[in-house]
Amino acid sequence: MDFDQLTLSQAVADLRAGKVTSTALTTEALSRAKARAELNAFVTLDEAGALKAAAAFDATGDRTKPLGGVPIVIKDNIEVAGLPCSAGTPALKDYVPKADAPVVAKLRAAGAVIIGKTSMHELAFGISGYNTAFKTGAEFGVRNAYDRTLIAGGSSSGTGAALGARIVAGGLGTDTGGSVRVPAALNGCAALRPTVGRYPQEGIAPISHTRDTAGPMAATMTDVALLDRVIAGGDTIAPADLKQVRIGIARAMLTNLDADTEAAFEAAVTQMKAGGIVVVEIEMPQLAEFNGQVSFPVALYEAYFDLVAYLKHTGTGLTIEALAEEISSADVKGTYDGLVIPRKLPTPDGTLVDAKPIYDAAIKTARPALQALYAKTFANNRLDAIAFPTTPRVAIASNPESSSLENFGLFIQNTDPGSNAGIPGVQIPIALGATSKLPVGLELDGPAGSDRRLLAIGVALESVFGRLPPPR
Repeated sequence: MDFDQLTLSQAVADLRAGKVTSTALTTEALSRAKARAELNAFVTLDEAGALKAAAAFDATGDRTKPLGGVPIVIKDNIEVAGLPCSAGTPALKDYVPKADAPVVAKLRAAGAVIIGKTSMHELAFGISGYNTAFKTGAEFGVRNAYDRTLIAGGSSSGTGAALGARIVAGGLGTDTGGSVRVPAALNGCAALRPTVGRYPQEGIAPISHTRDTAGPMAATMTDVALLDRVIAGGDTIAPADLKQVRIGIARAMLTNLDADTEAAFEAAVTQMKAGGIVVVEIEMPQLAEFNGQVSFPVALYEAYFDLVAYLKHTGTGLTIEALAEEISSADVKGTYDGLVIPRKLPTPDGTLVDAKPIYDAAIKTARPALQALYAKTFANNRLDAIAFPTTPRVAIASNPESSSLENFGLFIQNTDPGSNAGIPGVQIPIALGATSKLPVGLELDGPAGSDRRLLAIGVALESVFGRLPPPR
């Protein structure tokens, strides 16, 4: 078996046919995880638990289960019974939940074998994955599967790196403003940010109940669709007829691109048109304005109250102030001490003001306006989706500077608006950059509730773009 080319779907088929055992797949995944310790992809590797689950599947497992015997990984802010759930921060490193989060329970019931918990940007507050709290390699920061001097993206950094490095073929992340799609794009894998509310959110360390969602990340779009079906229900998704697909491109989402990303995106659009997709140019006036009025006001204000409620749920007795005291990463420490804990927001001139009135305006006025802009754009242009480069640049150097506010804003410039509107988006790997040889991703955002349609288009496009070669 060529593990570098393995997909969840192939693993399931081979297990059902008796061509491979769960123990063999799980042993190989664990071996690969240990061999790539320098990626800092894992906070916890559950070798004993995973091998026990795999052996139990091989002995008496139900081979009709959709994920029967297949190894996967879970981001470390999603609760897995019996394993620590740190959310990437020191104060929670010894918190061991007694029950699976509902999204994990669905995967486990489908027969998945969980090999470990993946590292992340601390408290999910960043896009670089440069976390100084945990490491298994020589240097800090989750490292890119294709070049370990570079960022893996965030905040679902470890899941992205584990997939890109071909340690496993599927896993879970979470997404508030781009956190499953950014690391998937930078590590050459596929992902879905579902419509907010599609998946249960309990048992997940939060940032914002308005914006947060768990999201599946996998080797291929077909695998992402499989994970979505396990979590949300529904039949197997057939590939869409690309001749019946209409996609919009907004020029505002094509800014700040590096040469590799620009060239790969233009080539992908050409391939989509050749495959029969109708591509139209669209305008989205006020997109940046509305998004700016929603983004930080909602995330930074809700982060306080939502984390207070989560800490109460953990039963650890931790206060948010005690947790903030122990934050390791400088960028996250500054955000919590300066904005989240005092519930303040910065004005353009740098002074701090009370966040509550700005938050209220965001929820009552700006977010509905943003959602209406999307709904009108989809309807008036008869669009199935809007396409754009998932990230404007390929992965950058991994160091403390990679977590700057400037880089944060840059890497979520295209993923953030759809997040704030609560609509679904799929990330599809399209190419390795001509010069950088690093993964480039394309995102499709669709109307609220159109998750299955987006997945069907993504599955169809897989045969157009092909799968990226593994890291050398």
